[in-house]
Amino acid sequence: MVRVYAVYTSGDGRPRANRNQHFNRQGKENPMPNKLLLSLCSTLAVTSGMAHAAEPMAITVSRLSMETALKAAERAIQTCRTKGIQIGVTVVDRSGQPQVMLRDVLAPDLTVRVSALKAYTAVSFNAPTSALKAQAQSSLAHVPGLLFSAGAVPIAAGGTLYGAIGVSGAPSGDTDEECAKAGAAAIEPDLEMQ
Repeated sequence: MVRVYAVYTSGDGRPRANRNQHFNRQGKENPMPNKLLLSLCSTLAVTSGMAHAAEPMAITVSRLSMETALKAAERAIQTCRTKGIQIGVTVVDRSGQPQVMLRDVLAPDLTVRVSALKAYTAVSFNAPTSALKAQAQSSLAHVPGLLFSAGAVPIAAGGTLYGAIGVSGAPSGDTDEECAKAGAAAIEPDLEMQ
């Protein structure tokens, strides 16, 4: 089969100038390619529609309930109290937005703001802030809203990141992080069971 872009005459001698007509080697019009093209396009449209139908139009995001976030924050405060330390604690969701912010009675106001920055950093990198020493030495250290100081851990279970918990107010970031880990550990087993 040959596709021709020229003027041909039909059997009655009249010229045909339709460049989309297909002719076989004997110069006769062949309507098959148009039918074949239409069939192919229909098949592609159906199969591509099927491929897109398998992809969801919306996704489900797992989030902590307020009660679950509060349980983690309260456990962090209780853990630090047993060490004689008053702290501020923030639990953020997976996008870094605060869900629960608590400040113990004698903890300075600054502890809540610092704990929120730590929690946001931990969830942003899905890592404990104590493990982000390399990032702290990079240009990321100058990004507003990030604080590369020990004291926050992600809250994750079953391969799902739910958020993070950040603590501030202890004499060292390591102690802050111990309390944050205790808060996360208080809820992660229940999250695993879901």
